Parts: sequence; C-alpha cells; structure tokens
Amino acid sequence: MSVIIPTLQAGEELRRLIEKLQNQTLAPREILVIDSASTDGTPEIALGCGARVIGIDRKDFDHGGTRNLAASYAVGEVLVFMTQDAVPAHPEMLERLVAPLEDERIACAYARQEPRPDAGVLERLTRAHLYPEQPDVKWKSDLPRHGIRTFFCSNVCAAYRRDVFEQLGRFPSPVLFNEDLFFAARCILADYGVAYAADARVVHSHDYTLVQQFRRYFDNGVSMCGNDTVYAWSGVGRSGGGMVLAITRELIRSRQMRYIPRLLMESAAKFIGYQLGKRHRLLPGALCRRFSMHRGIWDRYYQTRSAGETLQG
Repeated sequence: MSVIIPTLQAGEELRRLIEKLQNQTLAPREILVIDSASTDGTPEIALGCGARVIGIDRKDFDHGGTRNLAASYAVGEVLVFMTQDAVPAHPEMLERLVAPLEDERIACAYARQEPRPDAGVLERLTRAHLYPEQPDVKWKSDLPRHGIRTFFCSNVCAAYRRDVFEQLGRFPSPVLFNEDLFFAARCILADYGVAYAADARVVHSHDYTLVQQFRRYFDNGVSMCGNDTVYAWSGVGRSGGGMVLAITRELIRSRQMRYIPRLLMESAAKFIGYQLGKRHRLLPGALCRRFSMHRGIWDRYYQTRSAGETLQG
C-alpha cells in the first residue's frame, strides 16, 4: 500500500499525520509526499519522518494531474490518497479503509470524515449528513434513484485498487475540482462498486467564509459542466436541497434556530457560485480567475478555455 499526500505549506501538522500513518495496524509500505514548492520546511519534515518527497512547481499543481504524477512513482498495489489536513482518528483506519477492496468488484473506498473539535455547528451537521454511521457500497443500479450522489467519493481519504486505477485512465487532468467524483463515476459506469467505509474514520473539517464557499462552488460548477457524462446525472436524486432541509430540521429539533440565517446565507453563496461556474464561458477570464478558489489553475489553463474547450472532468 502506498499513501500519497499532496502538500503546500503543511508545516508541523504533516509530522503528526505521517506519525499516525506509520503507527497504523496496517502500516503503509511507503508514504509519498508531493509538494508544491513549500517554503515552510514541509519537504524537510516529510523527509525527516521517512517519507519519499516529490517536488513540483506551484504553478504546475492540478488536482488530478499532481495525484497521477505521484501515483506513477508509487510501488503499492493499493493507492491511498489523503489531504494534508486529514488525520486518522484511530489506529485501524487504514486497515478498515482497504478492507472493502478485497472484493474484486469494488474499485475504491473512502473514509468517514469527523469534524475537528473546534468545528462549528453547521460544519458538524454537514459532516454528519454527508458521512453517516452506516457503511455502504454504491453500484450502477443505484443511479436511477440517487443520481449524481452515486458517484460521491472524497480524496480527503480514499483507497484505490491500482489495477483499476490504471485501467480506467487515472484521474482526469486538468481539473479544478471533483477529480475523485469523476473517477468514481468511471468506476460505477464500468460496473465496479464504490465503497463508503464508515468504520474508517479521519478527522477533517473546514471553517469556510461565505466568500470561500462561493469560490469553492464556482469551481465545482466549472468542473461539472466540463464533464457531460457526470453532469447528465446532476438533476437526478438532488441532494443539496435535501441536506439544507435536513440540517434545518436538526437545528429546530435541537433548539439552535439562531444558526438558520447563517445556513441560508451559506446555501445562497454555494448556489450562486455553482450557477456562475456552470456559466463560466459567458464571463471574462479575469472574473473567472477572481471567482475561483484555485487561481493558479486558471492561470495555467485559461488559454485552453479561451480556445473554446472546457477544463476536463
């Protein structure tokens, strides 16, 4: 098993992550850190902890391509992708994450994300909705009922059978967002299963501002409209509105109605960002760059967009 972690200014938090990975009941054969020219000592920390380090220029980072590059250096038959801000919640995390891959029909598995201790109420409820306690395996037969939710997967912590990863063409590249969802869609449409390993838990959450939520969902919209196959399922089994309603009910039930206005503002920021992202071709390139959370990728691929193509998904 190879664990791959893209990094940028990860600092001392990376040491904690690597040490927890090395102390798993199923220890990784190697840990690969692919670093985007950090200046805070991240590569040195990784090397000091025994990880292999691959360096790239910051301008060359791409969510799909960077992970593909790291995978080309990996030696494991199972590839585990993690983000620098996710930490195993228990020593059995990796063992439980890769367990579903013993079934050759299952191509990948992703972990349950638990919020950080300092996470806000809305972030906690969002994580609980997206990552429930019950494990699951999703198949092509789930598409008519669940639509695009069938493709959901998260590279915050996910394991892939390398043979299937190579067979299905790796992650799409270039891509602003959703490289994990797009690859999971390839798996589902090729009649493989995508497992949700609820008993493999990592601690991971964010405290995004409204502007950050807008930018994140702008990138989401851009990437979605660049993948016709996945986008075709976006209207089936809509989950965004359902999640807002579920969180609203929980806020009312727990007598925390004061958070409802914030929930509505966040939902509006996400909706507007997503809708503008879907229509990014109608916007000036400079405005797209300003709206995007990943401006460096816009710099690199704006010429592609100007030529009438979309960022790949």
